[in-house]
Amino acid sequence: MDHLPIFLEVRGKRTLLVGDGVMAARKADWLLRTGSDLTIVTPNLGEELLRLAKQFSFTHQSTPLQQHDLRDCVLAFGCAEDDSLNQQLYAFAKKQGVLVNIADQTEHCDFIMPSIVDRAPLTIAISSAGTSPLLVRQLKARFETTIPAAFGQLAEFAGSYRDQIKAEIPDLTQRRRFWENMIDGPVAEYVLANQLDEANSMMTSLLQRATTDAKEPLRGEVYLVGTGPGDPDLLTFKALRLMQRADVVLYDRLIGEGILNLVRRDAERIYVGKKRDDHAVSQLDISNMLVSLASEGKRVLRLKGGDPFIFGRGGEEIETLSAQGVAFQVVPGVTAAAGCASYAGIPLTHRDHAQSCVFVTGHQKDGRLNLNWPALIQPGQTVVIYMGLMAIQAICDGFMQHGATPELEAAIIENGTKAGQRVITGTLATLADKAIKADFKSPALIIIGSVVSLRSKLSWFAQE
Repeated sequence: MDHLPIFLEVRGKRTLLVGDGVMAARKADWLLRTGSDLTIVTPNLGEELLRLAKQFSFTHQSTPLQQHDLRDCVLAFGCAEDDSLNQQLYAFAKKQGVLVNIADQTEHCDFIMPSIVDRAPLTIAISSAGTSPLLVRQLKARFETTIPAAFGQLAEFAGSYRDQIKAEIPDLTQRRRFWENMIDGPVAEYVLANQLDEANSMMTSLLQRATTDAKEPLRGEVYLVGTGPGDPDLLTFKALRLMQRADVVLYDRLIGEGILNLVRRDAERIYVGKKRDDHAVSQLDISNMLVSLASEGKRVLRLKGGDPFIFGRGGEEIETLSAQGVAFQVVPGVTAAAGCASYAGIPLTHRDHAQSCVFVTGHQKDGRLNLNWPALIQPGQTVVIYMGLMAIQAICDGFMQHGATPELEAAIIENGTKAGQRVITGTLATLADKAIKADFKSPALIIIGSVVSLRSKLSWFAQE
């Protein structure tokens, strides 16, 4: 994050703006809307600022800027066409310790102004740290069209009940759940439809139920959520919704920051990742932890890479939850086979190549692979091997020893669907050596079958 986003209270406080024109008027408009005591320093007020003068009251100073003009100011803006005036303001502001923003000069800005979607009291600020104004403008247009003006009324309605709810539901977790039910339920729908009498009546009923429920222990629940192979864009809508409701999250090693950043900010985070011969927390302890946290009335988010039910031990975890009577939900994710193969341009099935697909794990036990070789070596079939990189030579040898041709196409996908994705293709006879030379690391997925030959024509994901 390049800047700290904050909402600054400037009502009744002194601000100063140097310059005239459209840009100055735009900044002056926002400052005046927030109740700032604004002084504009410019020889003459142009057409845009004169229009603002009909709506708002501000001080116009036509004399040259002096350092004492910044005394007691909290913010200063430079928008003059004559850049020497902007630089003078910048120098004065630095001496006075006033935060300053010089238009289109990020090196002379203590802060930047975001693009704003105004649904007062709801305010949405968008910024690209000055790198892409066009992108920000497009995002603003999307927010303007997807967030109804009535959302401001909804925020105002909720605010009118804030003190009462805080007094009647003192427990923070129970209070948060009340607000979730209110925002996601019929009360909000009534407000958005401007049916305020119905909204107030429903709010009273909801509050009565909530105060009664507050006397009972909180009911915990576990959300077992698959996050896919790495690209946050592959998350489901349901996954995102539950990620925002959780009180605590248990996450695996392959859950990247891009996905963790989508979890509710104040949720407790517990790392329970595993890698070969290094388990931060045992599987039994993870299952027991889920039960214990849910028993405390918490909403527990269990984040797993890929899909929880495909080599994710999700079945083991919900067996324990079910046995202990803990409520749970399961949200499937894009499994690594589907996601990584798609991003590598390798279809897992194809009329001319493969009419079936098999998923297996390549874990070795006591230095040996325990695979059903006859079932894997079948015509018209694609084999996808999870967690097999450490055994790549033994896997390729096993295929060939059990009758597969050494020329059979094969591929390894490292960091599939992520910006650092790498793919190597070869044959059973060459793939292991190529993997060693390329220094491939986990997480990696192996695909064996003639569908790999299609990659040269179908590859589309350029981040390799």
